[in-house]
Amino acid sequence: MASSKKNKQLFIDAEAHSTLALVQNGLISPVTKLMNKKEAIEVNESKMYKGVPYPFAFILAPSGKRNHECLKSLEEGEIIDLVSGGIVVGSLTVESTYEIDPKHRLECIYGTSDPSHPGVKNTMQRLGKIAVSGDYHVKYPLISSHIKKVQKIIEDNKAQTISGLMLSANPLNRAHERMIRQALDQSDIVIIFLLKPFNSSGLRFDIRYESVVSFIDNFLTTNRVLVVPLENSYLFAGYNELVLEALVAKNYGCNRLIVGKNHAGLGLYYDENRLNSIFDASKDIELEISTVDNYVYCDQCRTLVTNSSCPHGQHHHIHYHSASILQLIKVGLMPPSILVRREVSASILSTLYPDRFEQLQELYDSLVPNDGLIEKHSEEDFYIKLMGLYQTTSLT
Repeated sequence: MASSKKNKQLFIDAEAHSTLALVQNGLISPVTKLMNKKEAIEVNESKMYKGVPYPFAFILAPSGKRNHECLKSLEEGEIIDLVSGGIVVGSLTVESTYEIDPKHRLECIYGTSDPSHPGVKNTMQRLGKIAVSGDYHVKYPLISSHIKKVQKIIEDNKAQTISGLMLSANPLNRAHERMIRQALDQSDIVIIFLLKPFNSSGLRFDIRYESVVSFIDNFLTTNRVLVVPLENSYLFAGYNELVLEALVAKNYGCNRLIVGKNHAGLGLYYDENRLNSIFDASKDIELEISTVDNYVYCDQCRTLVTNSSCPHGQHHHIHYHSASILQLIKVGLMPPSILVRREVSASILSTLYPDRFEQLQELYDSLVPNDGLIEKHSEEDFYIKLMGLYQTTSLT
């Protein structure tokens, strides 16, 4: 999009850019535009927009001295350029500008304005004191291409039950796999929304994406499962997360959303086997939200179980705690295969630690049984075979 020298410029970051695109493509419908002051106040107070649950106003109030000066000078009908990463990514026709209270805004999003809260701290740095409303357009072709892929897989399968599954897969573990299989058993199509963060914590997104796609390609009926990257912006924060996820899933074409009972947004509403307000709200979104039990590995049952189905105590259970599994991977250790499939571990470690072994071929030939043929092997092959040796039990 060519920039006009006559246009003033508003500078936005990648998170704001993707969020604007999400709304532009109708994925948080009925929200389709930046809200003016009157609309923002009404939504913040009622938590509703056009009869549908919506937790806080959708506004654009970027921080920075240049942005503040630009916003102060804008007039109704003026066209401004939206700039991200030094590139003009869109334009906005000004309807109005108005002052906001950043502290109140943070409380609406996170339920707190305490700067020790990680989300608050991050958003506080991005949030200015003047918001702008008006029609806009941004370039973000990835979202529209994902929408087309989802529509095609639904049409090709003549699907009636389309389930959405929000997943971080940081990393993909056996409990995730069981949840995906369970969803597939109950659905014609499963759309895995793989959450793409705007920070560098955990595994790189491309590694997580490849792990999920590889699992689907090798171990599932691939024409019934699709992975859709979903930018995990400030919109999906705290207790608001589940409402926004439900809207996105519905607008992608899902009629069902499956979440684990440890979901961050569900925790505030799930109490003593009684599901309340979030499920009451979802009826207005016209989407079924269902929960699945949290899985553990029981060393007595020797398989994945749930607390409700296993007669053995907690001391026999191994939990699928992503942060703990990630610690093993970060120091270069292969997680036990009861936690992470060995093909997944091998793919991740060979990517994170390329050329880790000296004389790999010699190491492979000396440690791994073979039929005498000389074949070239990758580090990923070696990790997979090494896990097989770990699992040999006759000498233990």
